[in-house]
Amino acid sequence: QTWGTTRFVDPDDIAHDAHVNIVTFQPGGRIPFEETHVMEHGLYVLEGRAAYKLNQDWVEVEAGDFMWLRAYCPQACIAAGPGPFRYLLYKDVNRHAALRGPFSR
Repeated sequence: QTWGTTRFVDPDDIAHDAHVNIVTFQPGGRIPFEETHVMEHGLYVLEGRAAYKLNQDWVEVEAGDFMWLRAYCPQACIAAGPGPFRYLLYKDVNRHAALRGPFSR
């Protein structure tokens, strides 16, 4: 497998309204398609180098760089260095628990 995710918050636990993950790509690993998300999210590069597509532009990123992506920003990634590319990912999930009043069924 060329990439994987380590999750710090159970995505099914509605007590949390955010995802905090470390995403790791092995050299040459990639997101093989352009993707978008409904929420804004931030990426802090922990290790390595990559080419990251933001909107229509490919930018080079490396350890210490930070990216803030708006909702629906088209994105893709290719790990470009000789070693792993790792980043800390934060994103809101904007979920809300159903509220039930005394007359709810």
